[in-house]
Amino acid sequence: MFISPAFAQEIAVGSGTAAAPAQTSSLLSIAPMVLIFVVFYFLMIRPQQKKVREHQKMVEGLRRGDKVITSGGIIGKIVKVSDDNEATVEIADGIQIRVVRSTISQVLSKPEPANSNSSAAA
Repeated sequence: MFISPAFAQEIAVGSGTAAAPAQTSSLLSIAPMVLIFVVFYFLMIRPQQKKVREHQKMVEGLRRGDKVITSGGIIGKIVKVSDDNEATVEIADGIQIRVVRSTISQVLSKPEPANSNSSAAA
């Protein structure tokens, strides 16, 4: 009706080639999602995995005499480490509690190993 013949011809020519740009635009719409995932991986997932590995290594290295803090905030000294994922922690003189080893959040200090030369000299 009110469409000029030049505009109608432009619509007809444009509709024939519209399929190719639609495919590339769908690929370009996926690219930001992939980029977001990569950024999340390097900024959030990877550091968290590293932190978990370090905590597991710390828990495996617990031994008698270590001064520790539990995740509940209790400070004590490890008296006994058992193989079934438990540790006995002395929180005061004569007061011992059993805790799950994975709930130990931090090792404050490790005891000094006994030096064989100093014991022989004494």
